[in-house]
Amino acid sequence: MALPKSNRIASIDILRGLVMVLMALDHVRDYFHINAFTGNYPENMESTTPILFFTRFVTHFCAPVFVFLAGTSAYLYGQKKSKGQLSKFLITRGFWLIFVEIFINNFLWWFDISFEFVNLQVIWAIGVCMIFLGMAIYLPLRAILILGLLVVFGHNTLDSITYEGTSFHALLWYAVHQMNFFEAWDGFFMAFSYPVLPWMGVMLLGYCFGSLYKTGYNPKNRQQLLLVMGISSIVLFFLLRGINGYGDLTPWATQETTAKTVISFFNATKYPPSLVFLLMTLGPALLFAYAIEGMQNKVANFLTVFGRVPFFYYIIHILVIHVAAIVGLLLTGKDWRLMILDNETVNSGILQGYGYPLAIVYLVWIAIVLFLYPICKKYMTYKLGNKDKWWLSYL
Repeated sequence: MALPKSNRIASIDILRGLVMVLMALDHVRDYFHINAFTGNYPENMESTTPILFFTRFVTHFCAPVFVFLAGTSAYLYGQKKSKGQLSKFLITRGFWLIFVEIFINNFLWWFDISFEFVNLQVIWAIGVCMIFLGMAIYLPLRAILILGLLVVFGHNTLDSITYEGTSFHALLWYAVHQMNFFEAWDGFFMAFSYPVLPWMGVMLLGYCFGSLYKTGYNPKNRQQLLLVMGISSIVLFFLLRGINGYGDLTPWATQETTAKTVISFFNATKYPPSLVFLLMTLGPALLFAYAIEGMQNKVANFLTVFGRVPFFYYIIHILVIHVAAIVGLLLTGKDWRLMILDNETVNSGILQGYGYPLAIVYLVWIAIVLFLYPICKKYMTYKLGNKDKWWLSYL
């Protein structure tokens, strides 16, 4: 399982690879778990179980780490480029990602050629954040850090501002800070699942985080900072969540069982990501980065493959999961067209009862990750051997 030599930061690729693998679990659950399309949600206190919530909870780390490390990668990429070159790359790649989200990713999620529903998710958010970062990099690094901290720690002060309808101001606010699903016009629906303001803060902080990995930085100092930042984030999470005041749109509450009270406590708001949610996810990620620095073993190599080709992996894993769901329907003698997720299929109730037990979800997840590994490794090797092909940096 030896990997081709690379100048990339190994621990960053391992961390990114881990969250990419976990992300597949969440998306397999979306397509395979019983009634996942019709209300059997991990956050639903009426129907959730500890194992179902845990299955969702471990995947909460994916989006924050993905966005954070996108900023880190931008900083490291910029060490070899001028500010102008980095800015151009970030802005053009940002627009490319928005295009991919709307026209490619939405098709892969739904297989609906009529595009009756456009859901703007993490790829869209990263695209917008990259465009913003492409302009922000001209600021001093300290100013970028302060701006990122202000956004992450302060954006929850805007929670009380809400809009309804489809006016220009409402649509702008949905894109910036208020998750919303709405009918844009007759028969066409949109969802701003990832309002971009808090994600901008996360990417700015990730960009500053990249400075800890620049050539010549003392590894021991980096280790100390990772440990302090990780522990501090976790302590602050428990403090803010325990107070049940600022930092999250939805307070936790005592439930009828201890297990459900714990679930309520950790069920922080992701859409958009609250301060509490970000502390809960980025804190342990920083500790993980601290623990794995210098790690070299088969598990690290396995995760590194996915961490080096995150965008390629993201796109292809959605396709494979969706196709696998169709295969599952065919093998069980059901109508494969259930997985053509147009508005009629989703809203008709025909998906009620569709799905499989959670144990099957885990087995399918493992099978899909193992299936994707050689594909991603081959692409990783091709990418490393063809650095002169500029277009590969967009994939």
